Amino acid sequence: MQEVRDWFQDPLGQSVLATEERVLEQLLPGFFGYHLFQLSPQERALFDSSVIQHKVKLTAELSQQSETTKHTDDGMAARPDQLPFADDSLDVVLLHHMLEFSNSPQNLLREAARVALPMGQLVIVGFNPLSFWGMYKPLGNLRKKLPWTGRFVPPGQLMDWLTLLDFKIDRAQYCMYGLPTLRASRSLPDFSHGLSRNANWPFGGVYVIVASKQTGSMIKMKPVWQSASNFGKLSVVPPARPATGRGMSTRDLPPDE
Repeated sequence: MQEVRDWFQDPLGQSVLATEERVLEQLLPGFFGYHLFQLSPQERALFDSSVIQHKVKLTAELSQQSETTKHTDDGMAARPDQLPFADDSLDVVLLHHMLEFSNSPQNLLREAARVALPMGQLVIVGFNPLSFWGMYKPLGNLRKKLPWTGRFVPPGQLMDWLTLLDFKIDRAQYCMYGLPTLRASRSLPDFSHGLSRNANWPFGGVYVIVASKQTGSMIKMKPVWQSASNFGKLSVVPPARPATGRGMSTRDLPPDE
């Protein structure tokens, strides 16, 4: 995972982050609530444009031997398969380039579905295999270099997974139509007049998919006097078991390949 962080510090990785941040600057102000959570393999916060007051940034720690959550020099790191949040507790969940670098993208989505509130937003940023960036992956030594060492998830397949998890697809935004070279990425797109004024062909190198959760976990009702002291507070707890996809329908995702 440190290699992924280093790549995002390189000029090409910084250009990718700058473009993605411009897209998110147009999307995030439209989402409301109390809690926003970002999980990313890199450490830069991409949610500054959000009007949500409580924003949490965790860096992904993919080692299966690592602690569930730990403090780092730049904040906190967490295992994506054991997020330290209660069921149905977050208004916006931002997964930034997590699926392509996860050994189990389906389990990661189940965990994101578990912590998202009903009607909350799940925002997923990923590399599109149906693009020039995806076409570069089979070429020679690039297969051994970042970000092509990751497994790019096609946007159509990702939308199918989200539908099985009882999410409604609200939007799919694409960007970065040039070659995956620094020269082609120097000119950042201008989204200041709104995303709808720019081309949105489904073969951009990066996609941003927004989906809303349609169902929630079954919650046992408690007397008002027992829950009043916790009103308005985010419950942050270490999960006592592996994620099982609370909030999903009886259908399930296919097993990881």
